[in-house]
Amino acid sequence: WVLLVRKGYQDTDPAPRAAVVTKLKGAAVAEVGGAGRRLWDAADYARPPQGENVLFLVTNFIATAKQAQGTCPESPSVLDAVCTEDADCPVGNPVVRGNGIKTGKCVMFNTTHSTCEIYGWCPVENNTLPRKPLLAEAENFTLFIKNTIHFTKFNFSKCNTLQTNDPTYFKSCTYDPFFNPSCPVFRVRDMVEAAGETFGDLALLGGSIGVRIEWDCDLDHPAAQCQPQYSFSLQDRRYNFRTASYYWDSQRQLCRNLLKLYGIRFDISVHGQAGKFSIIPAAVSFGTGIAFFGAATVVCDLVLLYLDAKADFYWKEKFEEVRMGPLRRDEV
Repeated sequence: WVLLVRKGYQDTDPAPRAAVVTKLKGAAVAEVGGAGRRLWDAADYARPPQGENVLFLVTNFIATAKQAQGTCPESPSVLDAVCTEDADCPVGNPVVRGNGIKTGKCVMFNTTHSTCEIYGWCPVENNTLPRKPLLAEAENFTLFIKNTIHFTKFNFSKCNTLQTNDPTYFKSCTYDPFFNPSCPVFRVRDMVEAAGETFGDLALLGGSIGVRIEWDCDLDHPAAQCQPQYSFSLQDRRYNFRTASYYWDSQRQLCRNLLKLYGIRFDISVHGQAGKFSIIPAAVSFGTGIAFFGAATVVCDLVLLYLDAKADFYWKEKFEEVRMGPLRRDEV
């Protein structure tokens, strides 16, 4: 078992060095608050632009356009900002989990709510979440994952991409474990479904998908047989963060467009091991196997001699009993 099935005759390298490069491709159109329709391409929805082991794909967002620093009512969804009189809004105190600093005034937010006036980016952040993902087309985006692995003990390197001179190959192929195992171009919807989720549910509030690349290389065989295996798992639901773009308006006032981005975070991890024949582990495994058979014989004898119901019969068959009579005087 150890020598053949577990390949005890091989020396192994369980800690390879790995490098990962990713690229997202696709385009979509969505409304951005008061900024109108906007085209989203790889420069907009992929964070960071030069993806490595971690990549974020925007699938939904809340936009707050044309914010400028000034005074305005705080949002009534912030509990610390709800007030009935100026005394509820001590001047200079920051709003707990809010958007600015209290000015000391209690003002009308709308016809039904009064909130503390704040100094901050106004108007305050919009918190109305769309009912459907604004970038639903992202399910058809493609993620290119290039992975190079190096086993230093054997000075062996391998890349998961096909070595080809055709510049159009990776622009037209999609990963398939049987027909295109050397084309690591994955459709986003396929990755989400492989993790046990539906794209629409995950895209609305965001989430995290783990991408595991597993290499198990037997270097006693041709290098072409050393191919990675991919697996996907859901790590977390709900993932978002904020980002803003700044500009100067016609009155030379600093403004910004605020985006609260929801999307799918891809965490890519690489694992693997390689094995190759070596005389030392082969000799050790063979010697261990021989010693095991010797120990097994002793154990079997103990069981049969002392624990088996027919121990007396086995004892008589294993040992020959010799009886000697009294010695005669002339033999002494």
